Amino acid sequence: IIGMHLRPLWPDSNPQDLHDWRPLSDDFLRLLADREPAPVFCIGHSVGGTVALRAALKEPRRFRALILIDPVLFPPSFILFWNLVRVAGLGWKHHPKIAGALNRRREFDNLDLVFRGYRRRGVFRNLSDENLRVFIEGMTRPRPDGRYELVYSPEWEARIYYTGIWRDFDLWRGLKHLQVPTLILRGAQSDTFWAKTAARVRRANPKVQIETLENTTHLLPLVEPEKVSRLIVEFVNLVNS
Repeated sequence: IIGMHLRPLWPDSNPQDLHDWRPLSDDFLRLLADREPAPVFCIGHSVGGTVALRAALKEPRRFRALILIDPVLFPPSFILFWNLVRVAGLGWKHHPKIAGALNRRREFDNLDLVFRGYRRRGVFRNLSDENLRVFIEGMTRPRPDGRYELVYSPEWEARIYYTGIWRDFDLWRGLKHLQVPTLILRGAQSDTFWAKTAARVRRANPKVQIETLENTTHLLPLVEPEKVSRLIVEFVNLVNS
């Protein structure tokens, strides 16, 4: 099993060095070249799903199959709209998540306070208390002074938001030629992989399997971990059969 940390988790990485998400896929391909010569089963969630898809389109021989969990993929019309927003110099101001990322609290006295605050947020409404705590523990790390801090800095989070989407026309051009067996799992209430995106993917490449999990959001692996695991295992067994 190989896992990759994206650049926001690299020591001394600079958000200003990232201008789009293509280098993230190149990072992943270099890791595979160094560590795993055989084709791999690849699972990516959110940005990781988009990174995996672009890598598989570029070097399909490295992949046995793809499992993309609510990847960040928008229809071409929205990509065009976002490019116009960027050209107008309004990207930082009008992206719906950037302001919240930059204003996010960075340090916490204890994780119970974080839990109580997050428990009230609508985005986490479908998560059990146990899985919400797992999420919080994953997004924070202890400091030497006994407090906690975010693993992803607000600057990196905002940069990821700003640099995404705008160069994704290549994904749509490549999808119709994708031969790697692919499963996409999406949340019915997803804000990164819409129902109309799923329909367009099916038209572009009917071989791509898409499953929608009802009553789930972008965080579907934490909302329905058993269902997500079952669908992945069934897909892997099918590919191996």
